[in-house]
Amino acid sequence: MEGQLTFLGTGTSMGVPSVGCSCRVCTSPDPHDKRLRPSVLVRWIEPGSGAERNVIIDTGPDFRQQGLRVGLTRVDAVFYTHGHADHILGMDDLRPLSFTAARETGPIPLYAAPETRAILEKVFDYTFSPTATYINRARVELKPLAAHNPVHGVDFVRIPVQHGQQAIDGFRFGRVAYVTDVSAIPDASMELLEGLDVLVVSALRHAPHPSHATVEQALGWAQRIGARQTWFTHIAHDLGHEETNRTLPENVRLAHDGLSVPIEL
Repeated sequence: MEGQLTFLGTGTSMGVPSVGCSCRVCTSPDPHDKRLRPSVLVRWIEPGSGAERNVIIDTGPDFRQQGLRVGLTRVDAVFYTHGHADHILGMDDLRPLSFTAARETGPIPLYAAPETRAILEKVFDYTFSPTATYINRARVELKPLAAHNPVHGVDFVRIPVQHGQQAIDGFRFGRVAYVTDVSAIPDASMELLEGLDVLVVSALRHAPHPSHATVEQALGWAQRIGARQTWFTHIAHDLGHEETNRTLPENVRLAHDGLSVPIEL
């Protein structure tokens, strides 16, 4: 089944440009160097019904802007990689879409591991508390994240990885995988990444970081996994788009905001 992967944001937690920074990438005129917080949209047409399906991975602080830019009119599910601010703080911007969804099909399901769920419930207490009285709260429903998570004919497979000392989640859907904020990939998870056409993996910068992969680490994983195409995301202001791409293998590139890639689900 054919689908499309759209990069809503490819930046690190502070975005690019970063507030108060005047480095050459933050002040670059190249639009590819403007990076919102990391998120992707997975879109396909469901066989049989012919309905367009949209799944989001992570709703960061820029989600409203991202949704407007791609003309988002519905969301069928959201998957969360972990509970850091740059991955969850836009959840409330699902509200207008959730009002329509609730009338037509029910609350939008949000899939999250227990640790991430606990953070969402705390940050968005006015949405998830059993005693919440906010009348315009998002019509969403937290769902447990399982090893396999079917959504309208597509299985979103959980890929456990490490983000420094924290266990977080990547996802495989069809012949595509999305693994962000990663510093280590266990061997068992490497097995789940076999046979990919498209790999999306974070590559923060060249200098080592305690909880994020460097470009060199990400290149090593890309070579080991052997996907036809690898896209780097969660990119800091250390990496200029064009100059970095010139140093990468032909089938590996920095992604950029708004990039859409055809995929096989």
